[in-house]
Amino acid sequence: MSSPAWELQKAIFAALIADAPLLALLGGARVYDDVPRGAALPYVSFGPSTTRDWSTGTETGSEHVVTLRVWSKAGGEKQVHLVLEAIRTALHDASLVLAGHRLISLRHELSDAARGSDGEIYAGVARFRAVTEPTA
Repeated sequence: MSSPAWELQKAIFAALIADAPLLALLGGARVYDDVPRGAALPYVSFGPSTTRDWSTGTETGSEHVVTLRVWSKAGGEKQVHLVLEAIRTALHDASLVLAGHRLISLRHELSDAARGSDGEIYAGVARFRAVTEPTA
């Protein structure tokens, strides 16, 4: 059996790199699980994720909290906010296909933007809640 969390991450990645408005804002398919050294800004990276048992008395299920991070060096928070909105638009209530699992729901929970501690990088966070169940 495959990991529902990994299958969800792969489906989210595929949805993001297929989203033309997001790619236009990023200047290409700059969505990473493992950010390459010297990656050009802006980009999106996967942040922490949590999976909890969401089973009922008769059905097996998982609840996921997935965090995506946005990194920008453009002056101010505008670019971060635009990328966060593009991510929300691409994923909120999306019908993603997961190998071995069915996505029951994918909902945007929050977005946040702030200047980094170095004063030059601006960072954003988009958090999503998903529920999955195995297909077999």
